[in-house]
Formats: sequence, C-alpha cells, structure tokens
Amino acid sequence: MAFGIKRHEIIEWKRKIDSGEIAFLTHYWLDDRFPGSKTVTKVGCHDLERLAAWGKKHGLQKEWIHHRKDGYSHYDLIGGRHKEILLKEGLLEHIWENQTGTLGK
Repeated sequence: MAFGIKRHEIIEWKRKIDSGEIAFLTHYWLDDRFPGSKTVTKVGCHDLERLAAWGKKHGLQKEWIHHRKDGYSHYDLIGGRHKEILLKEGLLEHIWENQTGTLGK
C-alpha cells in the first residue's frame, strides 16, 4: 500500500522520465513481504537501456525492472540496499529515517 505522496511529486517524476532522465520518487509503502521496510523509491526512465545500465552500476538486474505499459517502467528500491544506493547517488532528500517523514541529513 502506497501513501504519503503528493500529486506534484508524481507529475515531476513522470516529466523527468518522459524527458529521458533517471527519475527518483520516494514514498511511504507497506507490504507484508518486506517487514521493517517503510518506504520505497521508484527509479524510472523512459530509456530502458539507460535504466538497466544505471541498475547494473548498483548491482541490480535488468530483469528486476517493473515494466509498465504506460511508459513509466522502474526499479523499486526496498530494504537494505535502498539507503546504500540513495547515498551513492547523493539523494539524501530521498532517505527517510523514520515513519514520521523526517528526512536524512
């Protein structure tokens, strides 16, 4: 279940994807399959080869891309590697330290 996301954040994420950028969208997300994980970051790009190359750089397999018919295919970053990848990318604003929405510094 996804929540805590604003419409303008989704619009901006889609705009970046449509322009060929690697785009990041982090929001609260709860799923019993991933106990302890409270957020997910969706990393998308319209250019699937570029997205796969980005994923490979972080040890992600091309097969893990969630292919969407609407053109917003993406990786879902969840769990332990989530924070590690975001730190490597310098995306501190996407690291949520706790359930209240406090962002990492």
